[in-house]
Amino acid sequence: MKATQTLHEMGQSLWLDNITRDLLDSGTLKRYIDELSVTGLTSNPTIFDNAISKSSWYDSEIEKLVAAGKTGEALFFELAVQDLQRAADLFAGVHKRTATVDGFVSLEVSPKLAYDTAATVAQAKALHAQAARDNLFIKIPGTPEGLPAIEEATFAGVPVNVTLLFSRAHYLAAAGAYVKGLERRVAAGLAPDVRSVASLFISRWDRGTKDKLPAALQNRLGLAIGRQSYCAYRDLLESDRWQRLENLGARPQRLLLASTGAKDPSTSDVIYIDGLAAPNTVNTMPEETLLAFADHGKPQAAMPRDGGDAETVLADIAAAGIDLDALAAQLQSDGAKSFVKSWDDLLGAIETKSKALA
Repeated sequence: MKATQTLHEMGQSLWLDNITRDLLDSGTLKRYIDELSVTGLTSNPTIFDNAISKSSWYDSEIEKLVAAGKTGEALFFELAVQDLQRAADLFAGVHKRTATVDGFVSLEVSPKLAYDTAATVAQAKALHAQAARDNLFIKIPGTPEGLPAIEEATFAGVPVNVTLLFSRAHYLAAAGAYVKGLERRVAAGLAPDVRSVASLFISRWDRGTKDKLPAALQNRLGLAIGRQSYCAYRDLLESDRWQRLENLGARPQRLLLASTGAKDPSTSDVIYIDGLAAPNTVNTMPEETLLAFADHGKPQAAMPRDGGDAETVLADIAAAGIDLDALAAQLQSDGAKSFVKSWDDLLGAIETKSKALA
């Protein structure tokens, strides 16, 4: 049995962190669904920037949209929604078969709106309506500025993929915003069944500390953060507060392990897949990591309910001089800035392509 199928049968969803028109046109995404147990997909501006600027896959459609008067951000969202609608349709069977728990794709709001809750929520609602697919998440960063937008979007009934989470504290803040949104829906007489995932970024922890830790502690921090947050996730789902919502029809905001492509060539290229298996969670991975895992992955037993050795490892790393709270804040801040840069690069690539094709 392939490692991907083993992980799927353990109850963890495998999602692909990639989307291009070529993946759709060539049938590659369909093959990953059929042969590698892929049950969902995530996207981001960097993925679209590379696909648009470094290929001709989108040229004919850009030419049509430019002729129709589309430019900049509006043109990009037209392209992105087209791709994600097609991907969502490929996952529609999974979505139905799992009673709408799985089979999602994700589209990100403009990071330029990070400090404007009303504008973020308005764009989230508009994009979800434009796509017209129930199995499409709108990605909103789980930064302090993004938390009110997560609550408001949830209250409005928009399925949200909370992104840019790096720690247990970040996860709990995002989950709290989601739960508040559901509680407000209940108070307003609305159904609390609004789906969501909380995306915890893993590999950047190890990349950020590689030169600061002794060899025995390298490439252990990301796994420890993942396991610690998994324990918090399970605690939340067993809390009285959540149980009240679940009794009214709410479904869990699943923990999603993101940024799980290994960055250190000296360690296993599937370290964050093998080591973070757990039922009722998601692992979204780059295409290269998916193929590597299918080839030689060896999923371990599911993460311990209590996080296993996570607290011991984190204590050892803190004793080695790493301020984990400060690093989490820095990673989230750097990630937010990176999102803005990727967005600017994406819009620049679209402008360049548009002019060349006009």
